[in-house]
Amino acid sequence: MKKLVGLATVATLFLAGCGAATLEGENNTESGPVEEKESSELVVGVSISTLNNPFFVSLEQGITDLADEQDTTVKSVDAQDDTAKQTNDIDDLIQQGVDILLINPVDSAAITPAVESANAAGIPVITIDRSSDGGEVITLVASDNVEGGEMAAKYIEEISGTDANTVQLEGVPGASATRERGEGFTNIAEGSLNVVDSQTANFDRAEGLTVMENMLQANPDIQAVFAQNDEMALGAIEAIQSAGKTGEIQVVGFDGTEDGIKAVEAGTLSATVAQQPSEMGKLAMQAAFDYFAGETIEEYIASPLELVKSE
Repeated sequence: MKKLVGLATVATLFLAGCGAATLEGENNTESGPVEEKESSELVVGVSISTLNNPFFVSLEQGITDLADEQDTTVKSVDAQDDTAKQTNDIDDLIQQGVDILLINPVDSAAITPAVESANAAGIPVITIDRSSDGGEVITLVASDNVEGGEMAAKYIEEISGTDANTVQLEGVPGASATRERGEGFTNIAEGSLNVVDSQTANFDRAEGLTVMENMLQANPDIQAVFAQNDEMALGAIEAIQSAGKTGEIQVVGFDGTEDGIKAVEAGTLSATVAQQPSEMGKLAMQAAFDYFAGETIEEYIASPLELVKSE
């Protein structure tokens, strides 16, 4: 049964400062009527940045697992890390008349027109893992990436020592996760580590391998690596092994993917700042249910982090 249940807040996000995820956009709160719907009545559009990454596969699985429990229909699309494809995919979902969109942006700036299109169509939006620089969203469900970057830098100092020669492999330029993890890492590293290089490898394992090979040639005395995700960390480990430096260079990743955890258990990856992508997906799906139940939704929903270390 459908009925109007009053007003609910739709807020554009703006969080800043140490200890909290930093999101872009202006504080901009609007109110409008929310049509209450049962979970089984909802059609949820889901746009994932890429399903060629185990982290996002788990994130999508968390969404669909909870949706299946509630008999909710999910229409999911894979942007394949292509901002133009993601915009087109979301336009298609809007045309199909989905009730709500769960978006994991490829790029926080490039996603803005798609979010604004959904706003214009009256379709609420929840962003996951990465924020949107513009448009109105109900909430962002994400780990505290700034805190995670700080955790990684502190652990590198602990295992490699103060002023250790360290390099950073950055994610996709423009993605909020890239900025926030880098911000957290820099908060600690600029006072305790010697960061000799920092380059993007676009959250990609193959690029992580290539960029790390180049870094090793330019800086043969590297002692530690912070990779902003496990895929790049695993690529860096391949480069380190090929260079015959296994055991000499500590590598810390981010995400806690299945492959990343296996590498920690095998001792090739020193640690990973583990997110829980499946839980993140479930939190986003639950936020959608709560929204259509007329409940108040927090502007930011934190997904837990844990530093998983090699013994």
